[in-house]
Amino acid sequence: MFNNKNILITGGTGSFGQKFTKTILEQYKPNKIIIYSRDEQKQFQMAQYLNDPCMRYFIGDVRDASRLLDAMQGVDVVIHAAAMKIVPSAEYNPMECIKTNIHGAENVIRSAIGAGVKKTIALSTDKAANPINLYGATKLASDKLFVAANNIKGARECMFSVVRYGNVVGSRGSILPFFYKLIEDGASELPITDERMTRFWITLDQGVEFVQKSFLRMQGGEIFVPKIPSINMVDLAKAVAPNLPHNIIGIRPGEKLHEVMCPKDDCFRTLEFDDHFVIKPTINFSDPIDYSRNECGEEGQIAEDGFEYNSLNNDHYLSVDEIVEMNKAIA
Repeated sequence: MFNNKNILITGGTGSFGQKFTKTILEQYKPNKIIIYSRDEQKQFQMAQYLNDPCMRYFIGDVRDASRLLDAMQGVDVVIHAAAMKIVPSAEYNPMECIKTNIHGAENVIRSAIGAGVKKTIALSTDKAANPINLYGATKLASDKLFVAANNIKGARECMFSVVRYGNVVGSRGSILPFFYKLIEDGASELPITDERMTRFWITLDQGVEFVQKSFLRMQGGEIFVPKIPSINMVDLAKAVAPNLPHNIIGIRPGEKLHEVMCPKDDCFRTLEFDDHFVIKPTINFSDPIDYSRNECGEEGQIAEDGFEYNSLNNDHYLSVDEIVEMNKAIA
């Protein structure tokens, strides 16, 4: 899939971009991997250990359409991972979030079409399903843009799809490093927003593997959702520090008790496969696609009426011991 290909990753210095790059270098022989991001210091640090001759480090912002178009010349595959992701920052700086997450998504799409990129996948989030905060709302808009991009590509052999998944174990800015930092600093208790709160839980390796498979499966227009376990936040705290008490601080603005990845309103467009779901587009393309059978020959069935995939009704919950083992992925 990636042998002899030119690959570009927006936001490539982030947790996903670094792991994806490392994995591709270990498993394939790409022609070029282009890391496209705006932070020169992070690029410098990444280049210290990911310095294969095929690596290219491009300074650029997804808000800069002309720079994106230049960077995508000759590119075969794009992973759009750049985003403004911190919920409170987005709430306080809404226009900046819109510029990056929505206008940036449009720039990626137009540049990919203009450069003739064959396959583009945008990374999304569970917060884009039934969003209640600006970050989630902008990512929902981004998802819609990438799905609809398949309808404006004309005769070009371009495909656009979306991968949506939940909290990544140990990713930058996530709860696990926050807990570890509190413990390192000698905290006497761990803050819990609500004892009922649940979240989807996925490792970085699992996320990278799912994106790789999605490139093989994609026909254009799908939102791919992996089947992954849920955790209760109290269990996470017990797994991290079993002897520390908990301080219930209340749900913060923009937070949900439980996250959703396949909304109930989309049940009639949701297909269930063995290890993932596919949410079909809301729009009709000029060339109809049978999403019930993907490019890998896997077959899916339409979800039951009223079906919703959320972190509360998930039939796979991790125990405290299982969370301990999973958290070792970032140790």
